[in-house]
Amino acid sequence: QVQLAESGGGLVQPGGSLRLSCNASGFTLAYYAIGWFRQAPGKEREGVSCINIDDGSTYFADSVKGRFTISRDKAKNTVYLQMNNLKPEDTAIYYCAADWVLLNTIQQMCDMSKLTMNYWGQGTQVTVSS
Repeated sequence: QVQLAESGGGLVQPGGSLRLSCNASGFTLAYYAIGWFRQAPGKEREGVSCINIDDGSTYFADSVKGRFTISRDKAKNTVYLQMNNLKPEDTAIYYCAADWVLLNTIQQMCDMSKLTMNYWGQGTQVTVSS
């Protein structure tokens, strides 16, 4: 049974940092991509960053490039999202998602319209406010 558990959300001031963790259980990460998506109130869910577990290729949304990094620890079945220089517009529920890469590019794995991710965590709230 595939399960994804997010942690690390919270309240942070603008300019601050948070690190989100996504721990996967019930499957091994080989041939998978894991990504972070977010949904702000009144907005559609969007892809933030994704990583191909096998080759390490990554994708970042333009809005977070240069501020967020994504990494994986295969031994711990965990993917991390390091978020620096956070802005109020980063406020959202952040979801971890996973699925087989198959023939998709990492950008396609992060594109909500492609419906490439079928396993989702429950989400963790990130609030950026002074």
